[in-house]
Amino acid sequence: MEKRTFDIFISGGGVAGLTAAAAFGTAGFSVLIVEPTPPVTTKAAEGTDLRTTAFLQPAKAFLDRAGLWDALVPHAAALQVMQIADASGPDGAIRTTAAFDAADISDAPFGWNLPNWLLRREMIARLGALDNVTLETGIGFSDMLARTAYALVQLTDGSQVRCKLVIGADGRNSPVRTAAGISAKTTRYGQKALTFAVTHDQPHHNISTEIHRSGGPFTLVPLPDHDGAPRSAVVWMNDGATIAKLAALDQAGFDAAATLRSGGIYGPLTCVSKRSAWPIISQIAGAMNGPRTALVAEAAHVMPPIGAQGLNMSLADLSCLLDLALAAGDTIGDAAMLKAYHSARHTDVRLRVTGIDALNRASIAGSAIAQDLRVAGIKALYGATPIRRKLMELGLGATRVKALDQERR
Repeated sequence: MEKRTFDIFISGGGVAGLTAAAAFGTAGFSVLIVEPTPPVTTKAAEGTDLRTTAFLQPAKAFLDRAGLWDALVPHAAALQVMQIADASGPDGAIRTTAAFDAADISDAPFGWNLPNWLLRREMIARLGALDNVTLETGIGFSDMLARTAYALVQLTDGSQVRCKLVIGADGRNSPVRTAAGISAKTTRYGQKALTFAVTHDQPHHNISTEIHRSGGPFTLVPLPDHDGAPRSAVVWMNDGATIAKLAALDQAGFDAAATLRSGGIYGPLTCVSKRSAWPIISQIAGAMNGPRTALVAEAAHVMPPIGAQGLNMSLADLSCLLDLALAAGDTIGDAAMLKAYHSARHTDVRLRVTGIDALNRASIAGSAIAQDLRVAGIKALYGATPIRRKLMELGLGATRVKALDQERR
């Protein structure tokens, strides 16, 4: 069988992999992306990904660079305010709330929220418009052999691909990471996350709210209205046994439980989607590079869904990798380029995963002392203006905030 040749091979057709293919294809590289499971691109289809993704400000610039943003923005809900609440009062009552308004540091919202199935639909449409990008589903990465000037990739259908750079965007159990001999450190919390969408009587006013109590946060993220009713995406984290019981409740019981856990901030909640659950872990790859190989997204780092950091870190990986690839020219994928990629990203990844790990452990804690400390911490963070501003800047990315400040001057 004749070997096909591309500049870049991407393993994984999730949101990160599709974005990578669009970005590198838009930049002029020839790209092959493979995904064993055909992406589901409709809301009602069996197996659809009902989670949503919040893209923070720096991510918008990269999506625009990939030729994706104009197609996504009509479907996006703005995240103007990020709010943290503690609901450890009697019967789940909210004890304290701290709101962080993007207007304090920027003329734009913190970010925008979009359903994952819709992201896949628009991203696949973008790839279809790029003659230099090939998307193949139903097959996947099997193995690879890295040589000095190129890599030979074996696919699950028995065919081979020759490329200069292999990008592993194939998830927390990445076959590319395994083939490259890169280790990963995993932390398990005994938690799962339940995701679904709700409607509610009161408008969300583009406020994203993390409500902390024992077991993990309950997060409401704005979505566009549903049949004229305000709508939010929900990520509900708790121990695995509790999540299993919640997932098994009938509609009325589940709506009542969700309303209680939300502290009633929007009034009664009504679930308007399927419910899906997945395990919560933290994971960091020992390196983000190997011979002719770069790891991105969950192949390189996984963290609990707190603070909208997950995919935004993934797009930071891709932005860095694309800049290095453009600078490398004919030497794309060589050892020097990939060493620079690891050096540029791994320290930031470790710091952010460690920080989210600490926040998650604080949210899990159920003792009265821990809850009182959490309340005091929220009040302290919100009450000190310099600290509050710095936290918002770190969440968006300090480089982007500095650029915004310069633009205003």
